[in-house]
Amino acid sequence: MDRYVVAGNPVEHSQSPFIHAQFAQATGQPVAYDRLLCPLDGFEATVQAFADGGGRGCNVTVPFKTDAYRLARRRSPRATLAEAANVLRFDAEGWYADNSDGIGLVRDIERNAGVKLQGRRVLLVGAGGAAAGALGPLIEAGPQEIVVANRSVDKAEALVRRHAELAYAHGVTLSASRLDSAGKAFDVVVNATATSLQGAAIPVSPKVLSPGGLALDMMYGPAAAGFMQWATQHGAKARDGLGMLVEQAAEAFHIWRGVTPETAPVLAALRARLAAT
Repeated sequence: MDRYVVAGNPVEHSQSPFIHAQFAQATGQPVAYDRLLCPLDGFEATVQAFADGGGRGCNVTVPFKTDAYRLARRRSPRATLAEAANVLRFDAEGWYADNSDGIGLVRDIERNAGVKLQGRRVLLVGAGGAAAGALGPLIEAGPQEIVVANRSVDKAEALVRRHAELAYAHGVTLSASRLDSAGKAFDVVVNATATSLQGAAIPVSPKVLSPGGLALDMMYGPAAAGFMQWATQHGAKARDGLGMLVEQAAEAFHIWRGVTPETAPVLAALRARLAAT
């Protein structure tokens, strides 16, 4: 069996082992997948020991995505744009870094939620690592406009500058904003902040929502409940990040194995699994 892990701190809550076990069974790939807890000051040494012991690759979760990007010898264009990596593959040439978060988000919105991004107005709330991973694929989906809103507008502006050339190439109007002046009535609102995880207040006004629009929190389970309730109360269609989790995992599986598994059965099984706990 080829060995893979999810590396992070904490990792005990991760659903990735279940997801990848489902993918391996469905595709017949000889994959064994587990969790790898990394000390906060020992990510590189822990992951390198796993690779030296025959590991083939890993997913990377908080707080190590920027470390994974920095330490990799080779990087995909989307990891380079995000300056963060959630996928590592251990090749003969060294660590290869990629970022599947953004394409996972886009596929969940378009395939699972049934909302086409082409020509839509999108609000991306947050400018940290999660938002950085999402922005490039969101641009490539061809919306009319994307506003990146963040508490620190300087950070949002830096993210916008880094993606300006890509936005221009795809005809997307891209701008940065403070949280309190993001605009009104977006077709799609994505919460990429840690507010849900922290149990903090919703970071934007309900004016950003449009009736029947999509409001998606990258968190899932109890952490996303507050945001989803807020979105529903103000007339939007609420969605958590579970579909994004499965879709980004499928892209990681493809990066490692060259095979893209079906995601719908796994997402349904995962929702049933979590509902039973």
